[in-house]
Amino acid sequence: MTAPQDGTAVARRQRTDARRNRERLVEAAREAYAEAGPEASLNEIARRAGVGPGTLYRHFPTRTELLTAVLRNRIETLCTRAVTLQEAAAAAAVHTAADDALAEWLRAFLAHARVNQGLGGALMLEEPAALGIDCHQLILDAAAGMLTLAQRQGTARTDVSPADLLRLVTGIALSTARGDDLEEPDRLLGLVLDAVRRPDRRA
Repeated sequence: MTAPQDGTAVARRQRTDARRNRERLVEAAREAYAEAGPEASLNEIARRAGVGPGTLYRHFPTRTELLTAVLRNRIETLCTRAVTLQEAAAAAAVHTAADDALAEWLRAFLAHARVNQGLGGALMLEEPAALGIDCHQLILDAAAGMLTLAQRQGTARTDVSPADLLRLVTGIALSTARGDDLEEPDRLLGLVLDAVRRPDRRA
C-alpha cells in the first residue's frame, strides 16, 4: 500500500507540473507562431503542448500574455547565446574568433528579427507597453558585447556602434520579409559584415 503524501510534497509536485506545462505551452506557441503567425489557433497550441485549453488560459489568460511570453523567451535565448559566444571567443587563441562569433550572433539576430516581425507588430498593436524598453536594451547590450570584443581583438571597425548593427540587420529583415529568395537575407548580411570589418580584415 502506498503511503499518503503530505501536503508539502503534493504542492511541490503541482508547482513542478505547472512549470512544465507553462514551458511546453511557450515552446508549442513558438512553433505555431513560426508557422502561422500571431493569429495561430490557441486550441492548436494547447494540443501541441499536450494540455487542455483550460490549462492554457490559466497560464495565459489573454493572447497578448502568450505573445509576450514567447517573445521574451526568444529574446532571452538570443541574449544567452551572445554570452556563450563571447566567452568562447574570449577564450579562443584564434585571432578572428570574436569576428566569427559576431557573425554567428548577427545571423541568429537576423533569424530572430525575421521570425518575430509579425509577433512584435501584433503585440505592439494590442498592448504597446507589453514588452517595454528592457527587452530592446537586452538585445542592444548583447550586440554591444559582441561588437566590443571584436573591436578589442582588432577585427571590427571602431566607428561602428551596436545600434548601427541592429538597425542594419533589422533593415535586412524588413526588406526581405516578403521576398522569395531564401539566400538574399544571408547575402545582404554578408555585405554588412564585410563593411563592419576593418579594411585590412575584409575578405
